[in-house]
Amino acid sequence: MPLPIEDYAVLGDTGTAALVGKDGSVDWLCLPRFDSPACFAALLGGPEHGRWLLGPADPDARCERRYVGQSAVLESTYTTDTGVVTVLDLMPVLDERADLVRRVVGVEGTVRMRHEWVVRPGYGKIRPWVRREDMHGMQVITAVAGPDRLVLRGPRLPRAADGRHADELDVRGGEELTFSTTWVSSHHELPEPLEFEHRIRQTIEVSEEWAGRCSYDGPYRDHVVRSLLTLRLLTHGGTGGIVAAPTTSLPEDFGGERNWDYRFCWLRDASLTLEALLESGYADEARLWRDWLLRAVAGDPQDLQIMYAVDGARDLHERTLDHLPGYGGSGPVRVGNGAAQQRQTDVLGEVMIALDMARDGGLDETADSWSLQRTLVEELAEHWDAPDHGLWEIRGPQRHFTHSRVMVWVAFDRAVAAVEKHGLDGPVEKWRDLRDRVRAEVLEKGFDQERGTFTQHFDTSEVDASLLVLSDVGFLDGDDPRMLGTIQAVEEDLLHEGLLRRYRTESGVDGLSGHEHPFLACSFWLVQAYALAGRVDDAHALMRRLLTLPNDVGLLAEEYDPVAGRFVGNFPQAFSHLALVGAANQLAKTPAG
Repeated sequence: MPLPIEDYAVLGDTGTAALVGKDGSVDWLCLPRFDSPACFAALLGGPEHGRWLLGPADPDARCERRYVGQSAVLESTYTTDTGVVTVLDLMPVLDERADLVRRVVGVEGTVRMRHEWVVRPGYGKIRPWVRREDMHGMQVITAVAGPDRLVLRGPRLPRAADGRHADELDVRGGEELTFSTTWVSSHHELPEPLEFEHRIRQTIEVSEEWAGRCSYDGPYRDHVVRSLLTLRLLTHGGTGGIVAAPTTSLPEDFGGERNWDYRFCWLRDASLTLEALLESGYADEARLWRDWLLRAVAGDPQDLQIMYAVDGARDLHERTLDHLPGYGGSGPVRVGNGAAQQRQTDVLGEVMIALDMARDGGLDETADSWSLQRTLVEELAEHWDAPDHGLWEIRGPQRHFTHSRVMVWVAFDRAVAAVEKHGLDGPVEKWRDLRDRVRAEVLEKGFDQERGTFTQHFDTSEVDASLLVLSDVGFLDGDDPRMLGTIQAVEEDLLHEGLLRRYRTESGVDGLSGHEHPFLACSFWLVQAYALAGRVDDAHALMRRLLTLPNDVGLLAEEYDPVAGRFVGNFPQAFSHLALVGAANQLAKTPAG
């Protein structure tokens, strides 16, 4: 049985990411890229589906964890009745390799350690050809299956035992053992060993330097910096694609069907991540992401997707992996995402906000980048009034979602601003007219006069947490009576144990069975809405409550179960961390009441 989601920490090299538990087991790792098949997949099954365990043999050992400084280098300290050891875990950065390094250091006494290496490519399905061989004058273990070769190096290698490699060893005070697993294409030569001291130091220094560039100096800064570092880990350093999470199928409803693959680049999530980075002083990332966008959406604007693979590929065919039982038995396990073919009209609005912020921050438009935006806005002008699936990827019927319509307004609004503020070329009179028409429609059809609130879509009296962003994107002032009424309705209908659900699943709008838990990004949106409405004390009170939820190393999942006190959904979740940054930035700009 995998650990609770909150008991994992993330490691990454801005190419892929691993999850390592408090027990010292790496239970999830896709190589060589975020959206590659996993070779360690115990997270969605058991040890037989692949893992790399390096932890104390004593099941009662106490574990304290921290990231070293402002980095993603994890230090776990294990204390037993016989001694203390630390394990340093990291994925070195700044090269084309994919390595996972694990260093065990004896602190005092003697600690019995378990070492188990079980490689299962193809999401835990394939049993590779494993053998010992000499490489560069030292013994290594290699595991080969199809295109993948993994190499285990270390001063004491585990022995083959029943389809795995296992060992137990005593680590005494003052002893140090460093192991590494390296991925390489199976048709390539085995790579040289890493220079561990240099690569460990370099990985910490690069991250510390990046964190030191953060311009945010408002409240809750430590949480903001950790969230920004997490967003950086989820950004592919080569392509610029930003994944929503490094995992698939961690359930939103334990035992239910709400299990999705988040290892892809949603235009919405990536745009919001870019906004968080821009607000915090990271202008260079804007150029990298814009270049990814230009490549990903190149072609006919009618072919625009809401998400792409890390390299911009479009085929994200969704299928289930029946050989995996799922996290805690929550199946099905899905890879790929069928929502890639959905119509989500809000997406272009988010993209235009991010690019507007980049322009205001000094990023020059190229002929291609503005031509792309203009083409997409013109395409939207032809179909803006069609129903869609909304930002929550509703798998029920398409509807006229209010949030989607507001983001259509945003797309035209930022296009107008590009012409008026930055002198770019475009049919500004047409865009102004469309902007006004969309606004009038939202105010007429998306607002419930009787209750005094905006509604989830034009044919319901239900509310949706996404309505809270209307003031943040500039559609209405935060203290407008219609926004105040919307905040009140959202509080009445969607708060659960002080945290906010996205919408009422009981309404049946999403076409899925089961329920879900409070969605953390929505509660951060409520912080922003409170601040913009003048409820500053309420905003800080909720922010303080939310900042008790990150795990011991500052990470957040997609959702939180306040009754059981545990994380739910894919982890770590970009949406949760970018919303935290947005809420903190809003509070920093809002004077105390």
